Amino acid sequence: MRATWSCLVFLLACSSFHSQGRAAEQNRYNVLFIAIDDLRPELGCYGVNHGQSKSLDEFAKTAVVFDRHYVQVATCGASRYALLTGRSPATSGVTRSNGALYSGKSALSHDKLPQAQSMPELFRRSGYRTVCIGKISHTADGRVFAYNGKGDGRDEVPHAWDSLPTPFGSWKRGWGIFFGYSGGRSREDGGGHKDLMDFQAEKDEDLPDGLLAQEAISQLRGFKEKKERFFLGLGFFKPHLPFVAPKQDWEALAKEDVDGSLSPKIDSPYWHGGGEFYKYNAPYEKTRPLSVEARKTARRAYLACVRYADRQVGKVLSELDRLGIADNTIVILWGDHGWHLGEQQIWAKHTPFERANRSVLMVRAPGVSLPGLKTGDLAETIDLFPTLTDLCQPTFKKTRFALDGKSLKPVLSGEAAVRDTAISYWGDAVSVRSQTHRLIAKIQKKKIVRTELYDLSKSQDSIENLAESEKETVARLVKKIPAKLLAGEGMRSGFAAP
Repeated sequence: MRATWSCLVFLLACSSFHSQGRAAEQNRYNVLFIAIDDLRPELGCYGVNHGQSKSLDEFAKTAVVFDRHYVQVATCGASRYALLTGRSPATSGVTRSNGALYSGKSALSHDKLPQAQSMPELFRRSGYRTVCIGKISHTADGRVFAYNGKGDGRDEVPHAWDSLPTPFGSWKRGWGIFFGYSGGRSREDGGGHKDLMDFQAEKDEDLPDGLLAQEAISQLRGFKEKKERFFLGLGFFKPHLPFVAPKQDWEALAKEDVDGSLSPKIDSPYWHGGGEFYKYNAPYEKTRPLSVEARKTARRAYLACVRYADRQVGKVLSELDRLGIADNTIVILWGDHGWHLGEQQIWAKHTPFERANRSVLMVRAPGVSLPGLKTGDLAETIDLFPTLTDLCQPTFKKTRFALDGKSLKPVLSGEAAVRDTAISYWGDAVSVRSQTHRLIAKIQKKKIVRTELYDLSKSQDSIENLAESEKETVARLVKKIPAKLLAGEGMRSGFAAP
């Protein structure tokens, strides 16, 4: 009897140990996902000398910096749709639409399904506390409203977030803070405010991004106190238009040697005149092309906004360290797409070219990523969903759609690359990026009707179309285009709002 009892105790102990082991293997990390709108790699850690990005440069020393990360679509909503669902435009059909999450055939269901429809929903159903501050999906606060405030305010990403505590301050609503100026004014408040630049604010918290950082710090303290596993999505607005930041940031950039050279115009049907940028009231004459001084002024304004956003990121990361939870928290710093600062005579995103699709990506995964590694391995935004599930091992793993990306864990650990090309989309264009070239294929009625090929090995702003002279390269990269697109499946164009 005594032997039987001893055996039972031993088996129970083994079972308990095994259960604890399995629990430790799942929900391994917290996640702090920081998105920055319109952030191209204009940072010191990316080799840029004329900007000021102290906090991000310091973070880069502890993370893996992806020098060749490409978004799926160079517009906010479609890029974030790909991020949150893990779906390529080749399967979702979302090649432009900013409302893809809540309207049309691509919209997520508001019914709770047996499978998760998005990344944060999967983590929420795994027991994480999920919180969204600012712009993680397309809307500025995670709720569906039009720029003018009309709408029902439903969650843009159904069943994803436990809390949407975006602070509105004196701007009172989501799109108000997104297009906010100092003093509680907004582009969308009916007051006719359309200045391209506003650098009057004295304090960080006099503008929306400062309030977002404050709220994020408060949330981190709450997670620490309650000992909760968390997924915190924090989406800063700047440097998105209009260019608004505190006075100190404009003054700090006043003496920077910003390039004012004129870039040659690219001969492509995908060139456009930057309507959003030019509709603002500028402190200079809005010529085409802009004058040297106007180009310098606009670029300094963008960099001032980057400096402001950088400081907010620094505050949040410092608090993560102070609370002692950095060692079990994955931090991802992601730009939703790039931006042309006059290169190829474009002042905008919304193109299939390099500047619009290459964006910032830095990942710190404690115990996995190599601190300070700067990798030239290709990566796509859709790789982030499978990367996080691979690293965190959440308890709930069912997704409504198959994830189209690849885990970047081998890249983070320095073991191996996972891609030889990265693919982006813009309307009827599919853009294939290799280590040296970018192919742009215009697809209509199931056929490729035009190709552009640019050698980017010497300059990412090349405008010489080599499609006729390098047909073998074109043929090789065309093979990377998903076959279903040439079979007429998978591509639908939608209107892209700013």
